[in-house]
Amino acid sequence: MFAATNVDDIVVLTVLFVAARGAGRPRPWHIVAGQYLGIGALVGAAVVVAAGLLVVPDPWTGLLGLLPIGLGVRALLARAADDGPPAVVGSLLGVAGVTIANGADNIAVYVPVFRSLDPATGLVWLLVFAVLVAVWCAAAPCWAAIPGWSGWWAAPATGWSPRSSSRSARRSWSPPASSPASPTSPPDPQG
Repeated sequence: MFAATNVDDIVVLTVLFVAARGAGRPRPWHIVAGQYLGIGALVGAAVVVAAGLLVVPDPWTGLLGLLPIGLGVRALLARAADDGPPAVVGSLLGVAGVTIANGADNIAVYVPVFRSLDPATGLVWLLVFAVLVAVWCAAAPCWAAIPGWSGWWAAPATGWSPRSSSRSARRSWSPPASSPASPTSPPDPQG
């Protein structure tokens, strides 16, 4: 369940580690601590809501599936026409905020699960979540360090260009140049 609901987190973490490598912000410990703080807040909210739902009849809990849809529609309607460069998160609380904003839909998955668990089993789940957050935080910088791979796909989200470390170059991005022998090149009609 953790991997299924947090696949997007590994991408966000990788982008944050690419930004940390290119811009020096956020610091790696901010990323890790912010991820733990954000996931902890999400899981804590899910546990509180699950405890509150113990008095709600089972058929009504199925309506929690509408929560992520409602959040998505609300975000779509509130979308501003801001075409400026994306902001790079630079602090522990910023990383936690990104984690919470990115994982608000996880609450709809976690609540029914935590509602059905007894306290001892719930504690085991929380420990597993803590270990898996560590796995995510260990994997993301490894992916961010792959030369030529993370830079080109993460650049639009971070504003950082792997081709230059100057501040002005971080604002512009261009895809990696393809070699003449690349599979995307048209075949030579003579050859």
